[in-house]
Amino acid sequence: MTKNLAILGSTGSIGKQSLEVAKELNINVVALSAGKNIKLLEEQIREFHPKIVAVYEKEAATVLSKNIKDTSTKVLSGTEGLCEVATANDADTILNSVVGMVGLEPTLAAINAKKRIALANKETLVAGGKLVMEEAKKNGVEILPVDSEHSAIFQCLRGCPEKKALKKVILTASGGPFWGKNINDLKNVKKEDALKHPNWSMGAKITIDSATMMNKGLEIIEAVWLFDVSPSKIEVVVHRESVVHSLIEYQDNSVIAQLGIPSMKIPIQYSLTYPERFQSKVDELNLTAIRNLTFFEPDYKTFDCLNICKEAIALGGTVPAVVNAANEEAVKLFLEDKISFLDIPKIVRKVMVSHKKEEINSLEDILKADKWARAYIAGKSGGSTAANSHTKLGWKA
Repeated sequence: MTKNLAILGSTGSIGKQSLEVAKELNINVVALSAGKNIKLLEEQIREFHPKIVAVYEKEAATVLSKNIKDTSTKVLSGTEGLCEVATANDADTILNSVVGMVGLEPTLAAINAKKRIALANKETLVAGGKLVMEEAKKNGVEILPVDSEHSAIFQCLRGCPEKKALKKVILTASGGPFWGKNINDLKNVKKEDALKHPNWSMGAKITIDSATMMNKGLEIIEAVWLFDVSPSKIEVVVHRESVVHSLIEYQDNSVIAQLGIPSMKIPIQYSLTYPERFQSKVDELNLTAIRNLTFFEPDYKTFDCLNICKEAIALGGTVPAVVNAANEEAVKLFLEDKISFLDIPKIVRKVMVSHKKEEINSLEDILKADKWARAYIAGKSGGSTAANSHTKLGWKA
């Protein structure tokens, strides 16, 4: 059971809900971090009184420091600040809910400080899974998944007597706002359409990833590392109701699932109280009110990001890190109206096939691959900018 908590990404959707759970469970909040939303971060500081906070952008950190000079909270900035939050002396659990590759270094710092990790940052394991899991094992650190799907699998596996008993991991996917559409239907969709998720309230980047189904592809890669299973043992099914959060199948073909209403508070709370369970303020699941639960095969032709992630983890090495970085940059371009929705998988695939795979032996190997992918998209070698790189690289909005 967590007693003292540090949250990376406290102003995002997961971070805000984590603070609510901490308040409900009387968990002490000792450190927080945010990207640039200093208005909300200031409110959190005044409510939870953390000893330290970090703001990724230095200028925003300077402004926040002035705004809270009447408090005793220390303000830090940059990656160094995130790492200091992640290694806060008083914290026993670090909940990492930042979005993007920025979450990798603080995760490794927390592991080396022997902190328990509640992980909601996909990129940590997508880009650095091998290194992160090796470091966690070496330091005797638990990594508890916060994503609803991985938390569901983690919970189902509590009944697994031995590894060889596990036959298959089944990840459920909502399908996002465009499920049932074909490629022709998606040619002219706008970001406003892609940001309308049917079941979950998430940040813009994750919501777009759900629309392309990249989110599920990244979760396949995460599951490989979290549960030490081969990609061939991971299956994806589209489950529109988002009630069955994921399943596992045993060798005897018995299937165990974890169900609940679509609320991130359940997996967040379990990651903070594990191995114990406590009462939750989340509504009970009423199956008779829901009545129907449906499941479908994914449309791999329309949603190529699923194929890309499967290929990336099969290739291994630096390829998943490159795919992750390419996707982050492509989503950014889409949100800036510089490319079309269907350009996102095209860009990611082009970057992946253009990359020369290398093995990962250090953090520097991961960061180098990440930087290469972003530079490739930005067209820096030719002096172009992100604004016109899509034309230079052979795709257009």
